[in-house]
Amino acid sequence: MLEDKDILIVEDDPVFRTMLAGFLKSQGCHVREAEDGLQGLQALREGIPDVLLCDLAMPILSGMEFVEEVSVQYPMIPVIVISGTGNMGDVATALRHGVKDFLIKPLDNIMVLKSALLSVLKSQDSVTTHGDFSSQWISVDDETIIDEELEWHIKELKANPQAARELLMGLMPPTESSLGDWQLNYCVLQSADVSPVLLDYTWQMNGRLAFYMVDSATGGENGTATTLLIRAFFNDYLRTRMTEHRSLSGLIQVIEKGMRHSGYASKLQALFGVFDATDRTITLTSAGLSARLQTSDGSQLISRQAWLGDNASRNDSVRLHLASSGGRLSLCEIGAASFSLTFKRKG
Repeated sequence: MLEDKDILIVEDDPVFRTMLAGFLKSQGCHVREAEDGLQGLQALREGIPDVLLCDLAMPILSGMEFVEEVSVQYPMIPVIVISGTGNMGDVATALRHGVKDFLIKPLDNIMVLKSALLSVLKSQDSVTTHGDFSSQWISVDDETIIDEELEWHIKELKANPQAARELLMGLMPPTESSLGDWQLNYCVLQSADVSPVLLDYTWQMNGRLAFYMVDSATGGENGTATTLLIRAFFNDYLRTRMTEHRSLSGLIQVIEKGMRHSGYASKLQALFGVFDATDRTITLTSAGLSARLQTSDGSQLISRQAWLGDNASRNDSVRLHLASSGGRLSLCEIGAASFSLTFKRKG
């Protein structure tokens, strides 16, 4: 439970801060308070809390700047944002900084906060990696955790497709990234009326780039929830299991297991890949999306296979070689959208 947990509240509204502090103290928590981001950083230097609660709209140091600073200096601290903004761009930015949960003021039911705290603390006890509220789907001891607070987020996103689209677009990574003498760029043209194709990628220290693309629109009303689930499992798998090998089938198997247990996920189209800069190879597995790899030596079609959620872990992988200058991977037949990844040597 919450008894004896150390909670730091960083909130400029004295009335709301006092209300939060009073409730947490009634639950047996040790509570510290700060009225702006600078005071919050000072409080963190004095002691690391079990959970940090903060607002986004604060003077002196904005809440977003504060959250970013915490993510750099204190990545081990779970952060829950309680903000009056429902802007999906703000939510996405906060998630990219590793925020565990995002609650909207006013809290009509204070027990929502208790549920979020218990979920975050349970996640910290079971999974020591750094993640966001979607990581509450992560499998622990072969069981997938989905709590009441996460259900609330999913219901809200299903009820507001535009907000869901804004959230997914906000989670898109930088359009340009590099490791060593290799550079990744992506180009996307998508209709504003449909749920987007989402890309996520991670450079690994062994010279590999793991990535996936998922067409969230093909998941219907559950497309956003399913896409967030995929994002959570992808990042967790890379941190814990994919440092020494390129097991795309293992990654897809873990994701599909989570989808079966989630209660929210639907089948959708995706493509998974690993680019190895050390030998200029790219390993691809279609999970419903087809693509074409173009290099100076020619082009290769990656045929569509079973959708993600339909035993896609059994799909065949293809391993291709890039030319010395690189290549371009373009998705095929995704409605009115156009999506391509370019791998090239710098200079």
